[in-house]
Formats: sequence, C-alpha cells, structure tokens
Amino acid sequence: MDRKIIVDGVQITISSHGEHDYICLTDMVKAKDDDVRAADILKNWIRNRSTIEFLGIWETLYNPNFKVVEFDHFRKESGLPSFTMSVSNWVDTTNAIGIYSKIGKNGGTYAHKDIAYHFGMWFSPEFHLLVVKEFQRLKEDESLRNNLEWQDKRLLAKVAYRLHTDAVKDYRLPPLNLPKEKERFIYAQEADIINIAVFGCTAKEWEQNNPERVLKGENMRDSASVIQLVAVTAAEAVNKELIKSGILPEKRLEMLRQSAIENMKSLSGSPTVQQAERQLSNNKFDNADETTQKQLSAFKQSLAKTLEKPPK
Repeated sequence: MDRKIIVDGVQITISSHGEHDYICLTDMVKAKDDDVRAADILKNWIRNRSTIEFLGIWETLYNPNFKVVEFDHFRKESGLPSFTMSVSNWVDTTNAIGIYSKIGKNGGTYAHKDIAYHFGMWFSPEFHLLVVKEFQRLKEDESLRNNLEWQDKRLLAKVAYRLHTDAVKDYRLPPLNLPKEKERFIYAQEADIINIAVFGCTAKEWEQNNPERVLKGENMRDSASVIQLVAVTAAEAVNKELIKSGILPEKRLEMLRQSAIENMKSLSGSPTVQQAERQLSNNKFDNADETTQKQLSAFKQSLAKTLEKPPK
C-alpha cells in the first residue's frame, strides 16, 4: 500500500512491505533537483564508502540472508576511484532487503526509513528533518485511526456476544439443570461453536498458535478482520434463534459453519469491505475441507461427553 506525505510542497511516496515503511528516495531528490540528475545523485550516494558501510551494518542487523562476504568485498572496493555501484547491483549481489528499485506507477528507488534518513542527512540535512517530521505525523495519524478501528471492532463483538449469551442463559441452560459452577462450560462450548464456524478453530487452538498475542492480552476476536467480525455477529444472531428452536449443538455447528462461509464469501466481494482479497487468501472457506471436518468431528465428540457428564 502506497501513501503520500507533502514535504516543502513536494509529494513523497511511502510504500509498505509487511510491517515496514519504505520512503521513495527518488521523490526526495526531485524536491531539490530535477528528474535527470536524480539517478546520478543516488549513484553517488550508494557508491560512497560510508553509505556502503551503513547499508552493510543495517542488513547484518535485520537481514538473516544477507551475504556478508559479498558486502565485505564491496566495502574494500568502495574507497577506490574506479568503484561503481547501483541499487540493483547491491541488491542482486548481497541479497539486501533495505533498499530496492520499483518501476511503473510510483516508480523509483525506495529505502527502509532508517536508510532513507541516512540518505536525507547526506543529501540535505534541512530537507531530512522536514521528511522526518511529516513521516512521524503520518504514523501518529495512522496509529490514531487504527486505535479507533480496534475500539469499534471490540464494541461490535461485545454487543453481539451479549445477545448470544442471553439466549444460552434463557434457553440452553434450563433444560440441562446443571450446577452453577458447571454452567461456564456450556457458555464456553457455545462460544467455540461460533469460533469454529467463523475462524475454523477453537479459542484454545488459537491461543496455542498465537502465544505472542496471548502474552499481549489479545484474543482471537481482537485480531479478527472486519469481515470475520461481521460474520461473528451474524452467526451469534442466527445461533440465538437456533438455540430458542431447540436445535442440537452439533447440528447448529454445521448450519452456522455453512452460513459463515457464505457470508464471508459475500462480504469479500463488496467494494466497501477493506482487505477482502487478503482475507480470502488466508482462510479456506470450503465446507468439505478435511481440516474443518476433523475439527467439527472432534468438537462434536467433546460436546457429547460434556453434556453426558460436565467436566469437574
């Protein structure tokens, strides 16, 4: 995803790769010089001995696949008048990840923000400080938006969850006539019916697969996409009515799984839902998927045993 910042009246493109931001060095040069000289300025910078050493240290710290032997060769040659270097040569030879060239729309040379800051100090300390200021403002704005979105997602999940648990309390628990201390197992089972239907796993399985997030106090609903949370809300609303109708848990699980699959497929095609294609690529919605069928089968067996004799 590309974003723009305006620095001294000039647009600077920011490109994201995973969790990292890369700043367009070509745009930075164009702010102070013309397009023709941009390539020459970048070549002069990257052939500089201090630049080669900085790039090598950065890659050594953050790139486990960095070719240190090749870097050492460049470092020794960089002091000679005959030494030449280009971004493509550096990347292809050392397997570097901190800088790259891009063609087409928003094309140019991009560098990780750490490296872009180094380039800015070499090229124009004054402009460098302006870039840092605007980039920090961009990240603060994004952090605020992300925090608001997280709060909205949490509120959405909480409202639907309350309706769901009320149905369990009013219609699911009375026929079972369980001791008060055993009722929590039924609530947990009903929650996992929704979890399997939408996420394809139980809460415990998610925790086992995401120990770092668990340490941060997160649960599977916190990390859910908007598509998944909408599907959760719909599943809880449907399950409420199914519980009232007296349909058995294992049958409800199958019905809710199929409904969730259809809902997420439908939502993924909506132009108003962000990151839909990514959601589809990260989840299998095939109802005949072998893993899903195994989970459904195992959950049914666990559910049956609990209903016969709730765990102590």
